[in-house]
Amino acid sequence: MRAGADILLGEHDFSAFRSSECQAKSPVRRLEQLYISSQGPYLLFDLTANAFLHHMVRNLVGCLVYVGKGKHPPLWIADVLKGRDRKAAAPTFSGAGLYFTAVAYESRWHLPPFARMMPFGMGTNH
Repeated sequence: MRAGADILLGEHDFSAFRSSECQAKSPVRRLEQLYISSQGPYLLFDLTANAFLHHMVRNLVGCLVYVGKGKHPPLWIADVLKGRDRKAAAPTFSGAGLYFTAVAYESRWHLPPFARMMPFGMGTNH
């Protein structure tokens, strides 16, 4: 899976990993990091990008899990990426267990430089 993840790093056309409902004007995104680690029976995926497409993370994880299960070799990820065809990729991975944890903004937007999401039920209602 890590070899497949390395292929995805950098700026690419991620058309093969976007939902048919995606409304982004461009499928080009820069995936800056994609770490995979394990904690007990769990796999942890930590992704950072300049932006994400609709279902992009779920579709990337789905393909990486296929590689991890031996259904495809890591270089299959490169073929899917280059082909830009969603039908060539693995099914969309379930959103259960995938969490958006933080957002960082560039200073030009004059927004807080870093905002961390709190787990459900731990924030305030104010």
